[in-house]
Amino acid sequence: MGKGSDSLRGKMPFRGRSIISIRDFSREEILHILDTAERIKRGGGRFKGILKDKILATLFFEPSTRTRLSFEAAMTRLGGRVIGFSDAHVSSVSKGESVADTIRIISKYADVIVMRHPLEGAARLASEVADVPVINGGDGANQHPTQTFLDLYTIREAQGMLNGLSIGFLGDLKYGRTVHSLVRAMAMFKAKMYFVSPPGLELPDDIIGELEEEKISFKVIDSLSSVLPGLDIIYATRIQAERFPDPMDYKRVKGAYRLTKKSLKGAKESLKILHPLPRVDELSPLIDKTPYAYYFQQAANGVPVRQALLSLVMGVVE
Repeated sequence: MGKGSDSLRGKMPFRGRSIISIRDFSREEILHILDTAERIKRGGGRFKGILKDKILATLFFEPSTRTRLSFEAAMTRLGGRVIGFSDAHVSSVSKGESVADTIRIISKYADVIVMRHPLEGAARLASEVADVPVINGGDGANQHPTQTFLDLYTIREAQGMLNGLSIGFLGDLKYGRTVHSLVRAMAMFKAKMYFVSPPGLELPDDIIGELEEEKISFKVIDSLSSVLPGLDIIYATRIQAERFPDPMDYKRVKGAYRLTKKSLKGAKESLKILHPLPRVDELSPLIDKTPYAYYFQQAANGVPVRQALLSLVMGVVE
C-alpha cells in the first residue's frame, strides 16, 4: 500500500463523491484509488458481494463498449445490480425531457450513476442535480476520468512506477478526451511528454498553457522516431470521425499516423504501447503479438479500477 493510501485510510474521502474530472483529484487521492484497485484485483473473492443490494444506473447518451460493459462487469462482480440504457433514443430525452430532469429521476432509483454524454460539461451538470454520486463516462471531447485512472494503473503496472516517465502521445490530441485527462494526470508525476498529431489536431492551447505554467517538460514534434529510444510509453489514439464538424476535415487527416512493427525499430525493450480503443488503422494488428503491446491488458484493467471507484464512492471500502 502506498503512502497516499495510508494517509487517507479511515477518512472515507470518497463516500458520496462524484467523479467528473481528473482535475478534482490530488496526487495522493489518485494513488489511493490505484492502490484500492490493486487490493481488489489481488483480493479476488474477499470483495465478492460488497455491493449487494446496491444499484448502478448506466446512462449512455453516446455509444460505448468498453466503458459501459466494464462498469457493468465491475458492479456485477461485486454483487450489485445494473439498470440503464445504452441508446438515448430509448430514454425520455427522445420525448424532450432535459438531461437534468432525467438525472433527477434516475437518482431516485439508483445508488450511483455512470453517464456518457456528447456535450462537454454534461457530467458536471448531472452531478449538481443528482442525489447520488455521478461518474463521468466521457463528456464530449472534454474529460474521461475513469479511463485516466485505468491508464495510470496500467502504466504503473507495466513500468513499476509513475514518476518521471517519458511518454509519447500520438494521434488525435485535440478531440481525444482520454489524452486531455491523462496529460493533466501525468503532469502530477512530472512526466516528460512528447506530442505528435496531424495538422489541426494538436493538443488544445489551454492544456499547453497549463504545462508551461507548471514547468512540465514537453515537446511538440513531427514524429516519434527521434525520441523513440527514450520512451517508456506510447499512448496512441484513433482519429475520431464523430468529433469532426466537417466530414471532409476528417478525410484529410484519416490515416495520417500509423504504428507498425517497423516504426518501432530502435525502441527499448521495456516500451509499452497503450491505446484506449477502439482502433481503426493507426495501430497495426501485427504489433499485438510483440512485447510492446499492452492495450488489451489496459482494457482488462478497466474492471478492477472501476470496481475500486464504485466501492469508494459508495463508501463500502476506505
